[in-house]
Amino acid sequence: MDIKAFKMDGLGNDFVIIDNRQIVTELSKEQIIKICDRNFIGCDQLIIIENDKFTDARLKFFNSDGGESGACGNGTRCVADLVSKEKNNKIIILTTLSGNLKSKILENNLVTTEIGNAKIKWDEIPLSYETNTKNLDIKINDLNNNEHSGGTAINVGNPHVIFFVDEIKNFDVAKIGPQIENHKMFPEKCNVTIAKVINKNLIKVKVWERGAGLTKACGTAACATAFAGKLNDLTDNNTDIEFENGKLSIFIDEKNSIHMKGPVSNIKEISIKL
Repeated sequence: MDIKAFKMDGLGNDFVIIDNRQIVTELSKEQIIKICDRNFIGCDQLIIIENDKFTDARLKFFNSDGGESGACGNGTRCVADLVSKEKNNKIIILTTLSGNLKSKILENNLVTTEIGNAKIKWDEIPLSYETNTKNLDIKINDLNNNEHSGGTAINVGNPHVIFFVDEIKNFDVAKIGPQIENHKMFPEKCNVTIAKVINKNLIKVKVWERGAGLTKACGTAACATAFAGKLNDLTDNNTDIEFENGKLSIFIDEKNSIHMKGPVSNIKEISIKL
């Protein structure tokens, strides 16, 4: 099987995009895992574009473990850019499992996507039992085995937990990430962010992505972190979230809807032989 596809990334958070609007390619879970494997093609997520009657297209997101994800902020921005070039339109609306997401294509490869309202109730995240979602009181240890307690849980299309710490480099995210992702408190698992507030408008982060592992950037984690910062009175409505390859700018409007702005890469056409 020879599949025509696209490769794009947002701040190194990379995607293989398959367009199923004219020719439909059916993929098994094993084939999705193979495509995402960095010894083959390699990506954080596989995205399928499908036709939709009411919007510009419908998106399906698959993590590198083959499981489907409800939302992917950077992936949505990348596909919005791709569809915008095809339709010659600067406003693109894409249907996802977490709702219809509106993107605006700006100059210099910048795309803004409105992710919508965060969910902060325990059963919406979801958690296994009712508790204070602002402080889950989950314990993580730093490299010196000092205990840190906290964690703010937020759902922005998928479940996230954010730990605000004094120094990110003191924490082994590759070790802590899978422990928290698979914690009994999260029946649908979760994305894990270790965050350091630099000032009211800047947070530095490292992210462990549910079903994908350590990632260079994660759009929904940026949105969740900015919202958690505001919730905990640590940041303002405008916050830059800094990853290793650059920043995403998050704006929370007067209706508490979250907007994410950041760069997308150029579009690369690839061929996948399965």
